[in-house]
Amino acid sequence: MTRNDVPPGKGQCDIRLQVDNEVDVSVHGDMVMIHTLAGRDPRDDGSECNAPLPDRNIEGFNFQVMDSRNEIRLVAEPSRRNNFTAVVHIRDSAGGEGRYHFRLSWAMGGRGGPTEERRGGGPGFSWNNTIDYRGQGRGSSALNNQGEERLLDVSVNVDRGGKILVSFRGERGRPPLAFTGTVIASEGGRLKADVVSEDRRLHGPMYISVDGRQNVNSVTLEATDGRDRLRVNWDRR
Repeated sequence: MTRNDVPPGKGQCDIRLQVDNEVDVSVHGDMVMIHTLAGRDPRDDGSECNAPLPDRNIEGFNFQVMDSRNEIRLVAEPSRRNNFTAVVHIRDSAGGEGRYHFRLSWAMGGRGGPTEERRGGGPGFSWNNTIDYRGQGRGSSALNNQGEERLLDVSVNVDRGGKILVSFRGERGRPPLAFTGTVIASEGGRLKADVVSEDRRLHGPMYISVDGRQNVNSVTLEATDGRDRLRVNWDRR
């Protein structure tokens, strides 16, 4: 956004959606990921931001509900623990679609401001600069020999600059398993990405198979920090 009502030195992101039932909305950098928990997929209703959400400690972070029909709440503030991702839960229990508008704001300044340009696009955020792949299936993650954790649906978001956010839904009650990084190769529906875990500790190549309808077919990953090793295998069903 380039609106004059955003004061200098302030980052602001307005997310406007038409929601049918229940969703989780994650904002990370210049990417927005929507995970549909129930009902139809939501529709964007004019979301805009004047800068990416910083990937560092955020000063003056604020969440504000501007418009809602039913329940909307912030379930996770950006922090190092979640790779500086804001997560908002929306539950619309009335029939049909309801309009939801929430605002994230923060203090800008110092390193990590909005002046750096991304490859393939200008500074700031655009809803249309993200390709969303989704997959319904099953998989598992295993850290060393500590046993497997089941993974459910997956969301893969790639922006025009090649930044990628991959998030797996865990079993009920477990937090999502998320990775961020950069796509380094794409050929014949197969993406190769250099990713890191949300705690920035485990690093490795991730291979993602997708189709022309933006479905995710499979995901594999082996990530390590030189001591611990994480393996992820997921397939569409």
